[in-house]
Amino acid sequence: MADAAALWVTGPGRCEIRRTALPDLAPGHVRVRAHFSGISRGTERLVFEGRVPQSEYARMRAPFQDGDLPGPVKYGYCMVGTIEAGDASRIGENVFVLHPHQDVFDVPAEAALTLPVGLPPEATPLAAHLETALNALWDFPARIGDRVAIVGLGAVGLCLAKLLAPTPGIELFGMDPSPIARARGGLKDDCPGSCHLVFHCSGSEAGLAQAIALAGYEATIVEMSWYGDAAPRVPLGGAFHSQRLTLAASQVGSVATARRAHYSYGQRLALALRLLAAPAFRLDLGVATRFADLPANYARLLAAQGVSPLPLVAYGDSDV
Repeated sequence: MADAAALWVTGPGRCEIRRTALPDLAPGHVRVRAHFSGISRGTERLVFEGRVPQSEYARMRAPFQDGDLPGPVKYGYCMVGTIEAGDASRIGENVFVLHPHQDVFDVPAEAALTLPVGLPPEATPLAAHLETALNALWDFPARIGDRVAIVGLGAVGLCLAKLLAPTPGIELFGMDPSPIARARGGLKDDCPGSCHLVFHCSGSEAGLAQAIALAGYEATIVEMSWYGDAAPRVPLGGAFHSQRLTLAASQVGSVATARRAHYSYGQRLALALRLLAAPAFRLDLGVATRFADLPANYARLLAAQGVSPLPLVAYGDSDV
């Protein structure tokens, strides 16, 4: 019987590594040994701080989550590892799994998605955020000739930028208070306003106000941030009504209506992995934190905006 260790949020602002014995591998399952996981600052910070409203406990369950919100709970969804048991034809295969931070775990074989050729394991945890950005562009596609702004250049904002940048005829801008994030995005930040489409990804009131201010006549502001139990002020005065603006939401929990008949959740994630293999997505994710050191550093990593779009956790002998 194998032994496994996982990060658990035990209460607001508290976490620890808990060890448990894995049962015998079930039929149709594979055992995965982790190499890297990514820390999704937006959602994981709300979980860690106990700021998920009770009304959202069920909807905010992560795949393969153990425990229930508000906690103790095992949470996360950006994992890459290697299959070490199960289907003999897949042993040694590098895979991406929507799984919490854990060093070894069992999942149904179909939940372990094979990494495309050329995709480094350390770049793979970004797949969940690229999937979010992809879904947003299915919800609200940018059209040739549009002026588009992205407010907030964290993991999702950067993925949006990388997807949009090759589109011919689009004038693309990126805003973020962090000079590190702005440099990483490589976008113009001197947006004159009058945008046709604005994606808000900063998770802040100031960012939302900026997104609304950048919108032109009959433009759409796509709100991609989730605020948990907070109630942000939304500036609906000024020119909001006279400009006939639309404030809309996009969220990855459902496949966008425009593609729902053509893509399942698994197919959408597989597409994100194929897109992630492109050289444009070789983002500098910084130095990884050892899994054993994660409880002591988790709060700092969640709060360190701009340092890395997606802080990495390294397991076993994976390079940091």
